[in-house]
Amino acid sequence: MSRVIDQVRASKLPSNMMQFAARGAMQVPAAENIEILVYLARHNKVFGELARMTLAGWDEKACLASVSDSQTPREVLEYFISPDNIRPKLLPALLENPSVPEIEVVKLARAAMRETIEAMLNSPRVRSLSKALDALRSNPYLKKEEAAEIDKAGGTEKVAASQSGSEADPTSSEQPATAASTSLVPDSSQAEPTSGEHDEEVVVYLQEHADEIAAEGEKPFQAIGGIVELLGADYFPVTHTAEAQEAASATATAAGSQAAAKPAVAKQIAGDPKRQNTLQKINSLDVKGRIQLALKGNKEERSILIRDGTKVVALAVLEAPKLADGEVEKFASQKNVLEAVLRQIPLKRRFMKNYIVVRNLVANPRAPLDIGLGLMKNLMIADLKNLSANKEVSETIRKLALKMYKQKLETANKK
Repeated sequence: MSRVIDQVRASKLPSNMMQFAARGAMQVPAAENIEILVYLARHNKVFGELARMTLAGWDEKACLASVSDSQTPREVLEYFISPDNIRPKLLPALLENPSVPEIEVVKLARAAMRETIEAMLNSPRVRSLSKALDALRSNPYLKKEEAAEIDKAGGTEKVAASQSGSEADPTSSEQPATAASTSLVPDSSQAEPTSGEHDEEVVVYLQEHADEIAAEGEKPFQAIGGIVELLGADYFPVTHTAEAQEAASATATAAGSQAAAKPAVAKQIAGDPKRQNTLQKINSLDVKGRIQLALKGNKEERSILIRDGTKVVALAVLEAPKLADGEVEKFASQKNVLEAVLRQIPLKRRFMKNYIVVRNLVANPRAPLDIGLGLMKNLMIADLKNLSANKEVSETIRKLALKMYKQKLETANKK
């Protein structure tokens, strides 16, 4: 007797049964249900979205049992170890499962962010995979002390010694350090000498992102959403006084109505030299200068640079030592920031301890779908209800929010 998954693959089930399958409602073992959902999520254009939503809310214990089993189909393991679908609680089991292909571990290592890197470094299997370690070395988010650990474990004591400021071990001097690990070590020949904790952070950031900075070249500041959205419509009023109106009218007579607007706007900008000077200062800086300002500047400067269209600059704001929780709460709700910013926020534990940040991210229509789906389980009942009625977010988010709301409400009523 053929399994249900075989009938799904062969498209032998009627449409209503396929919908049941995409909802995880088939009367089959949990492992087969997961296999069905993964197949639909990856290959079925009609029910794929529904299957992905069902998987996002699937019982974590059942998922853990599946990814821990070496007999689990490769397609299922590849789905759960994909950076788009990764769940932190499943990651250790996935990394230790010998049936997870090494190439998938290598892909994850290259794209890993901080939390994933930490899990990978704690995995005995990953530490035994040379290609995965090489991929981690090339990851820009790997810390220099972690790179030293990897090199030490692999026998390259020279790099570890150079990072600690001591002499290299002669026994390892014949083994050359990789370019990736060496680039993580601050090099005084590539950066001007600086002093103070913040200056050191600037140097480290510039070195860790040297390739990205070089790729951007002399790219000027360009705000996501444009300058009016950056400063707000109220920052560019048409007129405030009769004198300004007369000046605009006189200029319109001489040079046309389009030219008349420019002196009026210029007059308003000049009326607030502080705001003008901040923007002028940012506009005058190159990529490296804006990164330094993002790390060392004030709240107003960070609020502008977080919307920089240059990714390496915008992400530098999130590394600023003086960045306050209230600022991050605002960033998490903004629609005029790069997607990379919204992806980076959940990777910092400090930010994820703030419930408002989590709630704002899930409710932000610009936030990537996988981020929203992964954070929804942390929302309170009232926020799930509000989210289910939020027309700005995707239908997938709304439906899953409604499902979770009903589940939590039912659980609360039973207590």
